[in-house]
Amino acid sequence: MRDEMMERMPEAEIRRRDRLETEQSGQSRRRGNQRRRRQKKGGGCREGCLSFFCGILVIAAAFFAGMGAGWYRWGRETGPKADLSSIQIPDWVQQEFIRKNIYSRPAVSLQEVNDIVVHYVANPGSTAEQNRNYFDGLADQGQEGGTSASAHFVIGLEGEIIQCVPIDEIAYASNYRNYDTISIECCHPDDTGKFTEATYQSLVRLTAWLCDAVNIDRSRVIRHYDVSGKACPLYFVEHEDAWEQFKRDVKNQ
Repeated sequence: MRDEMMERMPEAEIRRRDRLETEQSGQSRRRGNQRRRRQKKGGGCREGCLSFFCGILVIAAAFFAGMGAGWYRWGRETGPKADLSSIQIPDWVQQEFIRKNIYSRPAVSLQEVNDIVVHYVANPGSTAEQNRNYFDGLADQGQEGGTSASAHFVIGLEGEIIQCVPIDEIAYASNYRNYDTISIECCHPDDTGKFTEATYQSLVRLTAWLCDAVNIDRSRVIRHYDVSGKACPLYFVEHEDAWEQFKRDVKNQ
């Protein structure tokens, strides 16, 4: 009997061990499945939260971009603009309009003014009248090729101011900025391009008046150089301090 019991004990032990191993294996599988479900659920939550916050950021960016564009357009397009055709030119400006032609006065409407552009004539010793006549003479060119040039105003060596083109029309002076600027050409006595005191004072006066007349800030004054990189007006390009002083003088006019 004892021998029989001894033979049976290993089998019982084996079965017990097998049962324990089976239970432990089942428990391990259940724990693994539960862990995977939690991970999957957690990952789904993280992915969902990430998608949600990304969506919020996209909406916010679009909102503020649209808002910024709206303010920009409001400031530029719905702000008060001067009726250029109704502006009365002061009596200290002499009007001598050049002929309408494709080279110097194309009679294209100037819809708005954002800046006043200062130039120099690059022809030392020439007068305002001579430069005005040069612009007018361009009308006599042939229909093929030719030179295009003009300005709204020319200031002479003695401070005289001649208006060549109405301020509600474009002039051919400032490259791609012809369509939103008013141009002023200034005479000068020598190659340095420095203006006489009379020319300078008339330039300050005219520039300040134009800014007020077309309803732009007096800081909205630029050089031809600032548009195209051309050394014009020469003295103000080579002497930045003189240019800054000019802008201060316009502001204080």
